[in-house]
Amino acid sequence: MYDVVIIGAGPAGLSAALVLGRCRRRVLVCDNGHPRNEASQAMHGFLTRDGIPPLEFLRLARQELEQYDTVAIRDVTVTDARCAANSRFETTLETGEVLESRKLLIASGVRDNVPDIPGVGGLYGRSVFHCPYCDGWEVRDRPLAVYGRGEKGYGLSLELTAWSRDILLCTDGPCELETDKVERLQRNGVRVREDRVVRLEGTDGILERVVFADGPASERRALFFTTGQQQQSPLAVQLGCEFNDKGTVSTGKYETTHLPGLFVAGDASRAVQWVVVAASEGAEAAFAINTDLIKENLR
Repeated sequence: MYDVVIIGAGPAGLSAALVLGRCRRRVLVCDNGHPRNEASQAMHGFLTRDGIPPLEFLRLARQELEQYDTVAIRDVTVTDARCAANSRFETTLETGEVLESRKLLIASGVRDNVPDIPGVGGLYGRSVFHCPYCDGWEVRDRPLAVYGRGEKGYGLSLELTAWSRDILLCTDGPCELETDKVERLQRNGVRVREDRVVRLEGTDGILERVVFADGPASERRALFFTTGQQQQSPLAVQLGCEFNDKGTVSTGKYETTHLPGLFVAGDASRAVQWVVVAASEGAEAAFAINTDLIKENLR
């Protein structure tokens, strides 16, 4: 019997494990080894760790947890989770093992829907990004492209004007925008191109141009995309969690869910999907979990 099983060893899961370990809780963290930002060269916006490679950040976090003998980490995929009749949680691993815990924290995050464009694979994480807050500074004042359409493409294009005034919105087909919104983009220096995108070209991971089916290619230094995301793990769906319009879990105070004892933290639960925010959510969830366990243990 574990006090808590944590699914996901990213910033949210490891932050929760740290707090719970210091609370003397018996914790197991399970992780499949594929974080959302594994293709990134560096993570940003985290005090004392700005610019650190994401995998190095995770290595240091795991190293810090080694001093807490109540915390264990296993590199294994969780295939199923359910709430048992006794209000305990049963978690099934890919090995077939079934673990029992008093609380369950899902911190597995999301995975971005990377555009299916020839050439994107060699550029993703180096000059093709999804978050300007994470990577906008490095390409500031450079010619940028946005890949997306409708409200998402519109919103990301306007957002990027904080980093560059040379922005091309590539909608890869009809832009799906009203005329007034196209005009607003143009007033703010954003050009809209509806031609089909054929491929991205670059050297050593650095984007050089966007090639279209019709008309000339466009010289660009980086591309930011907004093509949606999905849950890394299907467990939140299986457990009946509610989801918001963005496709992330709707959580309450301290990352609580509709199911007592089930918590969701990190990219899976919030709109602001930064590493520092994920770590904060993990700590908040840990506080709530430990508070619940204290109350349950008191006679």
